[in-house]
Amino acid sequence: MSSFVDEAQVHVKAGDGGAGAVSFRREAHVAKGGPDGGDGGSGGDVWLVADRNVASLYGFKDHPHRRAGNGTHGMGKGRHGRDGADLEVPVPEGTVVRDAAGEVVADLATAGDRWLAARGGQGGRGNARFLSNRRRAPAFAEQAELGEELWLDLELKLMADVALVGFPNAGKSTLISTISAAKPKVADYPFTTLEPHLGVVRFGEHEFVVADIPGLIEGASEGRGLGHRFLRHIERARVLAILIDLAPVDGRPPAEQERILLDELERYRPSMLERPRLVVGTKSDSADPAIEWEGERISAVTGEGVRPLLGRMAQAVEAAREQLPQPRRYVVHRPELAGVNVERDSSGGWVVLGRSALRAVALSDLTDADALAYAQGKLRGMGVDRALARAGARSGDRVRIGDFEFEYEPG
Repeated sequence: MSSFVDEAQVHVKAGDGGAGAVSFRREAHVAKGGPDGGDGGSGGDVWLVADRNVASLYGFKDHPHRRAGNGTHGMGKGRHGRDGADLEVPVPEGTVVRDAAGEVVADLATAGDRWLAARGGQGGRGNARFLSNRRRAPAFAEQAELGEELWLDLELKLMADVALVGFPNAGKSTLISTISAAKPKVADYPFTTLEPHLGVVRFGEHEFVVADIPGLIEGASEGRGLGHRFLRHIERARVLAILIDLAPVDGRPPAEQERILLDELERYRPSMLERPRLVVGTKSDSADPAIEWEGERISAVTGEGVRPLLGRMAQAVEAAREQLPQPRRYVVHRPELAGVNVERDSSGGWVVLGRSALRAVALSDLTDADALAYAQGKLRGMGVDRALARAGARSGDRVRIGDFEFEYEPG
């Protein structure tokens, strides 16, 4: 079974926070002890981190779930709960992360890039936090937030200096096994290579990474023959090495091979043709001497022309590294709701959205008069009543904030 996986899904679950405690001092000789409930600990975050020691997304294939630690609850005597442990999930360099809608939310291009995939729930405040001149004995505390939970799509785009591009059975695997320690499967039939392989090439003082991309076919840019899955591994390569089969099984002329390959690259992403590229004929040892080909010839089997090709690759890579900036690190953050937002729900009522509004009603006992007064004051201070009025809410309309529902009354 292949251990290389370049597409996977991951389910990330941040830790839940711990609830705040409701507690009062109970000691001998201390009459009417005040509130001493501690805060709950916050849940751990889940981070995706690019790691050069991870080669593929195979680890997510059968085990997609990743979960951070939960915070613990607060306790009496002012004892706060423990925070949950964060979880760092290693992914290969070049991993693109998409949300459920297919939008790119992170591009972890180089080792060390990290992205907050799921945020842990905040711990609730204990009743000691609600002590005031007006509330001398608050009998309520905050419940904790739940940690974020979502599915993400992971897509790997290999990071290589040189990508070997050619038709199936053009000699790419034989070449990479000759110039590096990579050992892809090699055979005399098309589509031998069904997954990319990376090899580190050392030539003199130069060192660079070469990728053996599975063979392309005509129509690859339109998805034929898993074309899109293969072509995306070429996107980040600094230099393209176009390998032309001088002894093709189907008899396709070298010039026709070059035209089709370049056309597929242009159709998939026009900027690819702006990359430095080397064009070389392969299998010179078995090619017809009369074949029309004026370009460079090599034979990975006999070694003919391989060292000069490596010299050209090394020069092209060095020049490309100087001219091209390092892959740009960017993260597209999920937008946060600023303040509060009011929307209609399917039943005709109203839903108030926003983290601050949800926390305002996340109290342990809203049947307690003090707790209800506190929540109402917080919501008024946030402008929830004004937002409902602007949205068109009328007296008697149902309003929901999380699990808390009430009837709207203007003013």
